[in-house]
Amino acid sequence: MSFDFAPALLFCPADRPDRFDKAAERSPAVILDLEDAVAPTDKPAAREALVAHQLDPAKTIVRVNAAGSPDFAADLAALERTEYRTVMLAKAVSTDQLRALDGYGVVALCETAAGVLAAPALAAHESVVALMWGAEDLVASLGGTSSRDGDGRYRDVARHARSSVLLAAGAHRKAAIDAVHVAIDDLEGLAAEAQDAAASGFAASACIHPGQVAAILDAYRPSAEEFAWAQSVIAAASGESGVFRHEGMMVDEPVLRHAAGILRRADAGK
Repeated sequence: MSFDFAPALLFCPADRPDRFDKAAERSPAVILDLEDAVAPTDKPAAREALVAHQLDPAKTIVRVNAAGSPDFAADLAALERTEYRTVMLAKAVSTDQLRALDGYGVVALCETAAGVLAAPALAAHESVVALMWGAEDLVASLGGTSSRDGDGRYRDVARHARSSVLLAAGAHRKAAIDAVHVAIDDLEGLAAEAQDAAASGFAASACIHPGQVAAILDAYRPSAEEFAWAQSVIAAASGESGVFRHEGMMVDEPVLRHAAGILRRADAGK
């Protein structure tokens, strides 16, 4: 079963089964989190909730704890009791970690310095269906204290990591997922980042609050002007061969791919 990456992926703590259905109603896809969102003492209960209260596997990702951690094996044992087959591996740093996840579609979460450097190898692995990057754990792994500057913009190292993960995913035709925007009330900033993510080639943006979902979906959805332009370019290409002029613009193969991408985004946002 392949996972169809919707533009918005909403994290939900796996120890809060009372929120599972609500999350699925608010977002086109959900990430049930066994890792950072769950306190160590609550992880056993989270695994039982994962088994007892199952969502649609085609629209659900389960984030497991890092490979080699005390909780990893227990997470996998719980997963085997479910129908979920798309897994997000926290703090992925090596393809060796993927052996235990054979049979699952893996979203490799590159959220450390080692993980970002390993992104090309992870993206090339046959089990990996997508890469995601994480800003806060990345900066912490470097000994830093904040991924953003005083104006709320990502620091250079975070932007570099974001681009590196996107390029690694794209080079191997895998989906790329943008990091969460931790300032929950900053919907304007979230919208700007999600618009940039969509235009840059990310398949989706993750989020941590239901109130962020609509902003992401709106950002990924092309404007009426963009959609009309894309339709007109694709229509004009049917009567042309090679490079041609359309509405004062040179249109070649890359421009046609841009237009096709806009139409795909429109379909994904429905």
